[in-house]
Amino acid sequence: MVRGGSMRRPSLAAVSEPAAPEFTLSADDYRLMEEVGFGANAVVYRAIFLPANRTIAVKCLDLDRINSNLDDVRKEAQIMKLIDHPNVIKAYCSFVVDHNLWVIMPFMAEGSCLHLMKVAHPDGLEEPVICSILKETLKALAYLHGQGHIHRDVKAGNILVDSPGVVKLGDFGVSACLFDRGDRQRSRNTFVGTPCWMAPEVLQPGTGYNFKADIWSFGITALELAHGHAPFSKYPPMKVLLMTLQNAPPGLDYDRDRKFSKSFKEMVAMCLVKDQTKRPTAEKLLKHSFFKNTKAPQLTVKSILTDLPPLWDRVKALQQKDAAHLASSEQEALSMSEYQRGVSAWHFDIEDLKAQALLINDDDPPELKEDDDSVRINEVDKGTSFESHFGQSTLLNGNTHSKSRWKWP
Repeated sequence: MVRGGSMRRPSLAAVSEPAAPEFTLSADDYRLMEEVGFGANAVVYRAIFLPANRTIAVKCLDLDRINSNLDDVRKEAQIMKLIDHPNVIKAYCSFVVDHNLWVIMPFMAEGSCLHLMKVAHPDGLEEPVICSILKETLKALAYLHGQGHIHRDVKAGNILVDSPGVVKLGDFGVSACLFDRGDRQRSRNTFVGTPCWMAPEVLQPGTGYNFKADIWSFGITALELAHGHAPFSKYPPMKVLLMTLQNAPPGLDYDRDRKFSKSFKEMVAMCLVKDQTKRPTAEKLLKHSFFKNTKAPQLTVKSILTDLPPLWDRVKALQQKDAAHLASSEQEALSMSEYQRGVSAWHFDIEDLKAQALLINDDDPPELKEDDDSVRINEVDKGTSFESHFGQSTLLNGNTHSKSRWKWP
């Protein structure tokens, strides 16, 4: 069992959270309420922990649809339980119910940053808000990297916000621990993440990557928050792969993006360097001048949360909008739906993809904007964050309260 809130460092984010009760491993003690996110392999619900009358989030991962075996899933769940940082979503506990893994985690009432942009800020956020969000995210990355973890799916859809303006990074279904087998310096060679945010070295077969891949994704996320969508998001995945490898890195244009400061543009440029050895660490980025006068997120982020309906109503409205759009063209719908969910694990032949991508017309197709993890989350193949915790999955039926067959500490 994990008691959240114990031995946390005193901070605004930490003190704003009540101490977590000792959560049980019985589905009968949880009442699933509204769906607040979904993706390729999971659905996230707002739920009530009945013994303490506590609102939490339950991420229901479909074990039959993921590529990992049960041992890998158990390992990921254990990693999430060990996380202890005010800017990182942690799991209170996890257990299996029928063919689903239930992960009990904090409920982030406002959903993800991507979700907030889709609902109320389609053209992006103001720089002070972006600065606060990015600094909190960097703190999370600095912690994870220091613990030997690579997040591997940093994006606005996996940055979650709670009502007071608290910002947390979530969605660790594909996180990788560098400490495996005792080798702190080992690079990863698996292809996991979401195409628009993937670093070039992640896409290059056999090159391997390390925690600097998260820094590239962080830079892409900065652009996403500034413009309301990630670079190359209007292109199909094959084209994204080719453009990431062959084009110059994206960035903030010094003329087109005049509303943004020079320090913001320079910080983004430092992250989006193709040579991973030349990218800064998260700790070094925190010392950049862009973050020097950052205001607390409770002061800036709160400004974008006013007059919004409850998260579950927003999610339902966006789902209905997506469904209507998808119905307009079956072929386009299938392609776009898979793209928006975020691909968590791909098996591909890079040369074949390059050849296919060259056949794609460069005429601008309709803009495809990434789907919010709060609306869709690819969190677990990897996994939301609660929205990052989301993966497309069928709704649980009346058996949701069946007794769990396997229990993990």
